[in-house]
Amino acid sequence: MISLSRRHLLRTGALSAAAMSTAHRAAAAEGWRPSQTVRIVVPGAPGGTTDLMARFLASHLQSRWSQNIVVDNRSGGGGTVGTLEAVRSRPDGHTILLGNIGPQAIVYSLIRGMQYQPSDLIPVSGMIRGPNVLVVNPTLPVRSVPEFVAYLRKNPDRLSYGTSGLGQSVHISGVLFHQLIGVPGTAAHFRGSAPAQVSLIGNDVQYMFDNLPTMVEHIRSGKVRSLAVTSADRNNQLPDLPTLRETMPELAGYDVNTWFGAFHPAGTPAAVVQALNAEMKVLLDGPDTRTRFAGLGGVPDHRSPAEYGAFVQSEIEKWGTVLKKEGLQVDAD
Repeated sequence: MISLSRRHLLRTGALSAAAMSTAHRAAAAEGWRPSQTVRIVVPGAPGGTTDLMARFLASHLQSRWSQNIVVDNRSGGGGTVGTLEAVRSRPDGHTILLGNIGPQAIVYSLIRGMQYQPSDLIPVSGMIRGPNVLVVNPTLPVRSVPEFVAYLRKNPDRLSYGTSGLGQSVHISGVLFHQLIGVPGTAAHFRGSAPAQVSLIGNDVQYMFDNLPTMVEHIRSGKVRSLAVTSADRNNQLPDLPTLRETMPELAGYDVNTWFGAFHPAGTPAAVVQALNAEMKVLLDGPDTRTRFAGLGGVPDHRSPAEYGAFVQSEIEKWGTVLKKEGLQVDAD
């Protein structure tokens, strides 16, 4: 997946230029600009969707702001380690968190004694959203969700599933799946999606729910076998792949989407927040970006800071309800 990120980086400069309209250029130019190197904190390992989106944004901002933009991967704690790094940074616009559904929504109900709260971050805009996908190691003798569930029921203690960290959407996707089919599951938590994928391909874990954008190349190459997407509707990138909810009566209510977006530490001036939001609009509104994201199985998700803040809050409440129903909560390390 690191090679996929590099391909995106090599082409991002041309993409950004093609996406800009004269109006966008003027609007962005009027806002705040950084006076030193800008750091984008990624609360996960290199190679995952969060990292991919951070590098995509970094290349665009560097060309627009004429400043160095560095990506700082801080994995661990299901994204909480990197989030804390961003929260504790100076709120002057030179630190951006490229967050996601796990550490920015799910963890508030999952982890007791959290060291940060939603008020410690300012939502700026969404970046990309899309489904997760259920994939298995090709050595498993299953080619459909019903076959996989039957195999799990016959071998309840022999399989485990990889996750990008406790509380990430790929973990909760698995928790909900096992709750609905009535079969216990064993999760193996990694410090990001990329190492979990390596473990899956090596058959150290046998299956995984992962973000479609970072798994799609492995699906196409045959390194993993896809069984279903987690969203309510099929994905245009893999139209023949069913949704989980259409495969079995037990899964009729299954619907999970994942998302990624930018945040600033609390206290960052409004003009700085608006400047980043404007640059993200330039990048995400471009037709080439939409085409590129569709190739990854996702869609651009630009929103105003107010709209994005309301969306994040709704996700916090949604997952709080789900986790309470599951009875799943752990103590902070």
